[in-house]
Amino acid sequence: MSGTRSGRDALVQSIELAVAAEELGIDGAYFRVHHFARQLASPFPLLAAIGARTSRIEIGTGVIDMRYENPLYMAEEAAAADLISAHTGGEGRLQLGVSRGSPETALHGAHSFGYLPEDGQTDADLARAKTEVFRAAIAGAGVAPANPQMTGTNGMLPIQPQSPGLADRIWWGSGTRATAEWAGAQGMNLMSSTLLTEDTGVPFDELQAEQIARYRQAWAEAGWERAPRVSVSRSILPIVSDEDRGLFGEREASDAEDQIGFLDGGLARFGKSYLGEPDRIAAELAKDAAVQAADTLLVTVPNQLGVDYNARLLATIAEHIAPAIGWARAGSDT
Repeated sequence: MSGTRSGRDALVQSIELAVAAEELGIDGAYFRVHHFARQLASPFPLLAAIGARTSRIEIGTGVIDMRYENPLYMAEEAAAADLISAHTGGEGRLQLGVSRGSPETALHGAHSFGYLPEDGQTDADLARAKTEVFRAAIAGAGVAPANPQMTGTNGMLPIQPQSPGLADRIWWGSGTRATAEWAGAQGMNLMSSTLLTEDTGVPFDELQAEQIARYRQAWAEAGWERAPRVSVSRSILPIVSDEDRGLFGEREASDAEDQIGFLDGGLARFGKSYLGEPDRIAAELAKDAAVQAADTLLVTVPNQLGVDYNARLLATIAEHIAPAIGWARAGSDT
């Protein structure tokens, strides 16, 4: 039975799980964003609430579909959430994954929000154009002409508030090698999930590792000075109790291989899930080419099972699995 029977349950439990994750020494809490579905839709109130309740972990999204966004209003909300988190802990905790989005419940849902591509513009073009405006706004660019009667100037006004450093903490959710190269050229961090909307016949982790290599090459060729960050997502479900076996045991064999299917009119490759005993999962992750190539691993959790279950799951991963890929608990000496 779901432990998140209402929208209130989903929001409050998300906050409580983020608090529990910080207490366990986990490094971050990232949230998927979906519209017209019984999932989290408007991330910034949630991120601000988590920022006010925690002091150390990163808080972020994976990903915001930019087709739905007013980029200037989003810039104001993002800066406010980042500044709230800085009040309770160190600066620079907000990490925003943005992208064109994925197949959705609503037919042309962004159109219902009032956002339609211009003639000759695709949905991907629209998302990229909005991202460009958003990134300029959070970097402090003037985006609206001043009213001389009110300001005494004719210059361009930036959005307020501003949160210094936020512009370097934007991640592009990439589903292909080509979009990863584009993200590197643009100077955004890379966020790659458990799905690639292309297939070359090689295992998912190898295709994703190639995606990461191409991204880093594009980043270097663009001459960006800072070091980029790269995250990959994995479904990790250790089985250590009868409850775990009852929930996931039947999936252990079927989900142990990559899946290939059709998505958005073409072949897509879905990465396998990691289910089973913790030592076996640890050994498999240590051999995952993309996990080794990335600097950040995002673990998807079955949030509908509630805070207590997921806190136990994260504790098992932190103690018995993550050290095998070089992770150390926050606050530890190793």
